[in-house]
Amino acid sequence: MQIPILSGIFADEAPDFRTALPRNLIPVPKDNGISAGYLRPADGVSLIGTGPGMDRGGINWNDICYRVMGSKLVRVNANGTLDILGDVGNGGQVSLDYSLDRLGIASNGGLYYWTGTTLQQVTDTDLGTVLDMIWFDGYFVTTDGAFIIVTDLSNPLSVNPLKYGTAEADPDPIKGLLKLRREIYALNRYTIESFSNVGGANFPFSRNEGAMLQRGAIGTHCACVFLEQIAFLGSGRKEPPAVWLGANGETGKISTREIDTILQGYSEAQLALSVLEARTEKSHEFLYLHLPDRCLVYDAAASQAVGEPVWFTLDSGVGSPAAYRARNLVWCYNKWLCGDPTGNTVGTLNNAVSTHYGAVIGWEFGTRIIYNESRGAVFHELELIALSGRVPLGADPVIWTSHSIDGETWSSERPCKVGRQGDRTCRITWLRQGYMPAWRIQKFRGTSDAHLSFARLEAQLEPLNA
Repeated sequence: MQIPILSGIFADEAPDFRTALPRNLIPVPKDNGISAGYLRPADGVSLIGTGPGMDRGGINWNDICYRVMGSKLVRVNANGTLDILGDVGNGGQVSLDYSLDRLGIASNGGLYYWTGTTLQQVTDTDLGTVLDMIWFDGYFVTTDGAFIIVTDLSNPLSVNPLKYGTAEADPDPIKGLLKLRREIYALNRYTIESFSNVGGANFPFSRNEGAMLQRGAIGTHCACVFLEQIAFLGSGRKEPPAVWLGANGETGKISTREIDTILQGYSEAQLALSVLEARTEKSHEFLYLHLPDRCLVYDAAASQAVGEPVWFTLDSGVGSPAAYRARNLVWCYNKWLCGDPTGNTVGTLNNAVSTHYGAVIGWEFGTRIIYNESRGAVFHELELIALSGRVPLGADPVIWTSHSIDGETWSSERPCKVGRQGDRTCRITWLRQGYMPAWRIQKFRGTSDAHLSFARLEAQLEPLNA
C-alpha cells in the first residue's frame, strides 16, 4: 500500500484536522516512476564570511553584493571578504534601491547614498522620517507613513516640501512603497494605491483610480514583486491577515487554511516585522515569508503543477523550529548569497548539504490518514523509498518514526539507520509496527546528517475484521 507523503495531517484540540507542512523538505511534483512527487532536502547554508553585525538587507548593484550588517554598510566581495563602507545607523530591516549613479539605503529613519566611493546622508529637514524608499524615474521616493516624498531630480540630496504626495483613498497609514511595471504602489495598511509619473511642477505622480487594491500590507517589508504581481501579507478592514497576490485592482488569496491558522498565532506587531521576498530557482518560484521562529514558503510552480497551493516551512532549529538563518537573498557572483538575521555571518545556499553555517538542523514530515473503512489493520512493515548514500562522509545517521491514532498524541519513536555515504542501496524499513483500531497517521523526523530525498512510503498491512 502506498501512503502519500508530500503533505500530512494532524489534529488539534479545537477539534480540527490540520495540514502538517513538510519542515526543511521541499515537495517536488515530478513523476519519477516510483511516485508522482518526492520530498528533497531544502538547500543548506555554507559560510563564506563574517561581518560587523546581524544582517538587515542586501542588494546586487553593478554586479557587486552590498549588505547592511549591524549599523554598517558593507561590500561582500566574490572571495567572501567584506569591506566596511560606513555607518547607516542601527535598527531593523533596511530598504535598498539604486539609481544610475548611486545606491540608496533607508535605515534607522534616515536616507543614505553610496556613490561608489563616498557614503552620504540626506540632511534636508524636509525629508522627515524615512520608513521606506525606492528609486523611480530619476527620483528617490520615500514615505514617512503619512506622505509620499520625492527628492529633486537635479539634486537627490534636496527635498521640496511642495512636492509631497498622499494616498488618500482610505485614511489608513502608508506602510511602504513598491514599484512594478513603471508604476509606484503605496502599500497602505488596508489598501494599496497605484501612481504613474505624469510630470508637473509639484508632486510628479498621479493616482490610477481603477488600479487600487482593497487590501493592504501589514508592515513595511511585508510585500514584494512576485510573478509580475504584488505579493503581500495583510488584509482588508475587519479581516485576519493572509497572503495575497494583487494586480489590476484585484487580489487573490494564496495562503491556505493552515497558513492562515499559523499566522493567527502571531500578534499584528510581530507580523508587521516579518519580511517577504521572492526567489526563482530552476523549476521553482519561491515566495518566502520570514516569521520570528520560522519561514513559510510558497512554491508557485509546484502549485500550478498539482492544482493546489504548495507550502512548506524552513527553519534553523533541531528538535523544534527556530528562526531561519538565511534571509535577504541576493543573486550575485553566480550564487545565492544570504545573511543571518540572528548573527553576523554571510552565507551561500548550497544544495549539497543541509546544515546551516555548519550547524545541524532538523527535518520532519508526516502522512495523510491511513484508513481501512474503520476495520483497522496490523502494520507488518513500513519502508521509505529514498535516495540514500548521499550523507556526509563519516556520518552514520538515524531517522525516527512515530504514529498517532488520534492525530494529537504520538507513540514512542522507532529509529532506523539510513546508511553511510556511498550506501545507495540501503533500504529504510521498520518491522512490526503495531496496529490501528480505525485510522492512523505516521510521522518521520531526522537531522541534516540524514541528507536524503524521499519518494514513497510503502506499508504492508493485514486488515482486521475482514
